[in-house]
Amino acid sequence: MVWDMPILVAGGAGFIGGQLVQRLTGAGARVRATLHKADPREPVEGVDYVRADLRSLDDCNRVCDGMTAVFMAAANTQGAAVMTRSPLAHVTPNVVMNTHMLDAAHGAGARKFVFISSGAAYPDTGGRPVTEGEMFDGEPAEVYHAVAWMKRYAEILCETYARRIDHPLPCLVVRPSNVYGPGDDFDPVTSHVTAALVRRVATRETPMDIWGTGEDIRDLIYIDDFLDGLMIAFADRAPYRELNICGGEGVSVKDILFTAMAVDGFTDADIRYDPKKPSTASVRLLDGRFAREKFGFVPKIGLEEGLRRTLAWYRKTFS
Repeated sequence: MVWDMPILVAGGAGFIGGQLVQRLTGAGARVRATLHKADPREPVEGVDYVRADLRSLDDCNRVCDGMTAVFMAAANTQGAAVMTRSPLAHVTPNVVMNTHMLDAAHGAGARKFVFISSGAAYPDTGGRPVTEGEMFDGEPAEVYHAVAWMKRYAEILCETYARRIDHPLPCLVVRPSNVYGPGDDFDPVTSHVTAALVRRVATRETPMDIWGTGEDIRDLIYIDDFLDGLMIAFADRAPYRELNICGGEGVSVKDILFTAMAVDGFTDADIRYDPKKPSTASVRLLDGRFAREKFGFVPKIGLEEGLRRTLAWYRKTFS
């Protein structure tokens, strides 16, 4: 695919957005990236970084002007504690941003809009990986209720813009599993489970207090693999597409922790599990068959290698 086009990445200082800026620039795209409060940790030469508050429609119109494609990677994200205690902190700003960005991209005449959704929006299927067509087959897990319906509403908006209006805007909705790797959010307050465990291993935290029992199951995908899948799917000509991009295997929190400790040589951790602390759904698995059969996408980087690379990046960046 020829990437020589003006592309907006909303959320250029975030984890996925920042890594996507690097990938698109390397592929030859002319990238504009939005920043809110934070600066990019690793600025990319030649990128047009623009300060914007995406809760403002005027700002959304300004940053979308002249763009051929828009990647909506901007989001207000939180960890389990904030999600449990204050769910609206994760909901209200995102509803506003997603709505305004779709409106602005359509008004600017963009030819494609990519929305980064979430596997957490799916209904509970127990231990069975969930397929793309099951999103609205039931209620999401109770712990994700508000956040999941925020994502679902944005997906409905994408489908509406792509299929139900004059001068439609083709949309790709990507539902990732748990993405991890260099550039992740390692803040103790807002980080997700894999980044939190990497930080604790890298800093030799002791005692190490783990929220929950450690038995929760997740599907992890390394950031480079996720971006491979995203770039492949972007070339799809379907006016509307929903797609899981995932690792395809379940791994427990304990397994993530023990693998990180093994690759980093951390042998004497004092690990203490606390099932009374907030945690999320006990099992969350995505089915990656459609991405494999339709686009030939298969993740290449296993958990051990992915954690090794992430630990090395963390130590280089924060030590």
